[in-house]
Amino acid sequence: MARIVLNETSYHGAGCIAEIPGEVKRRGFKKAFVCVDPDLVKLGIAKKVLDVLDGAALEYDVFCDIKPNPTIENVQAGVAACKKSKADCIVAIGGGSAMDTAKAVGIIINNPEYADVRSLEGVAPTKKPCLPIIAVPTTAGTAAEVTVNYVITDAQKKRKFVCVDVHDIPVVAIVDSDMMSTMPKGLTASTGMDALTHAIEGYITKGAWEMTDMFHLKAIEIISKSLRGAVNNEKAGREGMALGQYIAGMGFSNVGLGIVHSMAHALGAVYDTPHGVANAILLPTVMAYNAEATGEKYRDIAKAMGVVGTEKMSQAEYRKAACDAVAALSKDVGIPQDLKGIVKEEDVDFLAQSAMDDACRPGNPKDPTKDDIIALYKSLM
Repeated sequence: MARIVLNETSYHGAGCIAEIPGEVKRRGFKKAFVCVDPDLVKLGIAKKVLDVLDGAALEYDVFCDIKPNPTIENVQAGVAACKKSKADCIVAIGGGSAMDTAKAVGIIINNPEYADVRSLEGVAPTKKPCLPIIAVPTTAGTAAEVTVNYVITDAQKKRKFVCVDVHDIPVVAIVDSDMMSTMPKGLTASTGMDALTHAIEGYITKGAWEMTDMFHLKAIEIISKSLRGAVNNEKAGREGMALGQYIAGMGFSNVGLGIVHSMAHALGAVYDTPHGVANAILLPTVMAYNAEATGEKYRDIAKAMGVVGTEKMSQAEYRKAACDAVAALSKDVGIPQDLKGIVKEEDVDFLAQSAMDDACRPGNPKDPTKDDIIALYKSLM
């Protein structure tokens, strides 16, 4: 048996933020709690959505106490502000950080017995859907607008924990490439490589099956065609990435990921490394490590990434071709190629243990030992 959970409604295409008021009114919502990344307020990007709400005379309060890797404290502040606001829906604007915060806040508002944020780790058996979320992504990467996952940082314990809950999926996703057009090059590259990691890990994860394979292969194809253009701020590249990252989310949210994410979560918790950068650095190396447990799948990945002549390649050749294509894309968009200057030798044991304890590890196609993960980190240092 397999299960697929997706948004009730999603809108795609430049300018689709104009659909927000209609969705709010159709659903009978009276007041929105706007969860937004503080940089987006400063840069005037959030204003595009707030202007739409103002134009429709919709009431809202703005909450922007959100860090790039949101913490337990951010969530607690959000819950307090949301209660005070008496809002009946959440509008989340931003990347994964704003949406992850919104999901945790929305869950706790409707399931107050989980007020201790740590109690949401893993698969929390919450009883009620979260406060309804309308998600407006401003990065093409995390696909948090269509996933049942969110990640919170426990700053005290220097660890990130993954929460998986079908009750947290936004009811409406507004995937508007215009909202992503002001992303700087570095962020476009790192969030884009995060999306590629979702698609590749989702395709080779233990839980993968035909329906999610269809999403993941299409996402790999679109992302590898679009990311270079998006980094150069070309319209077609931006639109391709907005769609590709969403399709990847439709897949991996339902089947899980692997140790690229486990190892990246550890780096984010200890060094605050941007999640997409951590994924991009790790992906080719971990792909090479996983290759023996992936059957013919790297042939499909290489082909989806535009490698020519895959059908005539030997197993060793197409596996290498898939890893090389990922490494080449990563290099072309300016991602660092190793962990030098990020990882300290004395932290490796702690990082490896964090990765072993991470909720994404069991989905990895090959079961790693802690020593394997230590070796993978060290090979990149």
